Amino acid sequence: MPVPSEAEYVVVGGGTAGSVVAARLAEAGHDVLVLEAGPDFGPQGDPAWPADLVDATRLGRSHDWGYDSGDTYPWTVGFERARAIGGSSDVNGCTQTWGHRRDYDAWAESGLPGWGTDDLLPLFQEGTRRMRVHRFTAAELTPWQHAWYDAAPVVGMPQVETLNDMDAAAGFAPEEMNIQDGVRVNAAFAYLDPVRALPNLAIVGEAVVERVVVEGGRATGVVVQHRGASVTVRAGTVVLAGGAYNSPTVLLRSGIGPYAQLAPLGIPLVQHLPGVGENLHDQPFLLMSFEGSESMAAEMAAARAAGWAPDEQAMGKAASRFETEAFDLHVLPYSPTHRGEAKRWSIGTSALLPRSRGFVRIRSTDPEAKPIIDHRFLTDPEGVDVAMLMDGAEILRELAASPALAPLVGHELHPGPDTVDREALAAHLYAHPDNYWHPVGTCKLGLDSDPMAVVDARARVFGVDGLRIADCSIMPTIPRATTAMPAIVMGEKVAALLLEEAAR
Repeated sequence: MPVPSEAEYVVVGGGTAGSVVAARLAEAGHDVLVLEAGPDFGPQGDPAWPADLVDATRLGRSHDWGYDSGDTYPWTVGFERARAIGGSSDVNGCTQTWGHRRDYDAWAESGLPGWGTDDLLPLFQEGTRRMRVHRFTAAELTPWQHAWYDAAPVVGMPQVETLNDMDAAAGFAPEEMNIQDGVRVNAAFAYLDPVRALPNLAIVGEAVVERVVVEGGRATGVVVQHRGASVTVRAGTVVLAGGAYNSPTVLLRSGIGPYAQLAPLGIPLVQHLPGVGENLHDQPFLLMSFEGSESMAAEMAAARAAGWAPDEQAMGKAASRFETEAFDLHVLPYSPTHRGEAKRWSIGTSALLPRSRGFVRIRSTDPEAKPIIDHRFLTDPEGVDVAMLMDGAEILRELAASPALAPLVGHELHPGPDTVDREALAAHLYAHPDNYWHPVGTCKLGLDSDPMAVVDARARVFGVDGLRIADCSIMPTIPRATTAMPAIVMGEKVAALLLEEAAR
């Protein structure tokens, strides 16, 4: 469809949070335009949907932004993000975790009213309902998942019913996933499909937003590249929902950000906000692999013959030496089925509360030019991030050596016996940083007294009226969670703020 010339609300990005914002505004009767840089494949069941984006047995890669670490490391680390309606909810592993009470209460305690756990809990519950989240039972776990689940109490991870008790500490539980009949239920299916027929909602795919138009200190629209033409759309309110990589780049191309970065690119300054693109962080990750055993291979083969044997199905929460009140590590068994005979018997661990901070920056005003993305993994001066990962690896090694697990998992292949010594393991981790695919923080929530804050407690961009941000980029710190459901909650929260103001 053509790009409308104006809308009451223009939502930039039809991804996880953008789908939520657009749906909530549209169902309340507001005029909404969604501009998605990738294709809009239509509602669930439309044959236009690529198989890899809806098939929950694999991780989709057909519509990726192509972002990576560039020359930051000696090799390339992919920062996969989906470029299609539904965004990264099209391609993720579907694990839905919420985090801990202290994550969100800390935001509220920093001076951000309305962002505490009790404020957000109803939004988590509603997002879980809308995303059709299903919790596996212990009886449904595959043999590989069940083996780790059964052994977990040996290292202080008791078997618990759910990972999503906001007050709970360490534990191991079957996962909760947004999978229905083998289909990955993305945010577009869950939120946009019920409102697609409304006359006040327009969704335009292949529409790349070049910049926000700001006149007299107010956002009045956006400039969009669509089908080879540049189009200006007038807007009452612009809501950026491009995620931790794309929301800051739109701001920077719009002249909103650190002047020292804008001037060399010839971008006129609209609002000096030094925090735009800064504070990037993700949870560093280590995947450990084992040789497996004939008995485990036979059990898993039988499970696969009986039907789909999920790659990810259970998860543990554990504490490193740095955590005293809850948990700061995830451990997750992983046994990909899409690899055919190239089997891998793995379990990963992630440091959930990283201290390291990186940045996102633009190279030019071309919206198709890849940004510079540098997470600066494991660079915190105290070395806490790498120490957390080492603690996670030691917990998993102890678990793998337990009498119940050792005969099933076999010898460790990666990172291998040469890294048993902590110094050797640290060297390996520093040489091979990896990510958990949960980037946040590049347009952080904060007080106007914080020079690095980009949006206030109502998600309004400082110094620019009529401009909001609704995605994981506004998180000041990452919750100890996989960020799929927190991203939904970001959309729910900002939509609620917009509707509250519209009702005044």
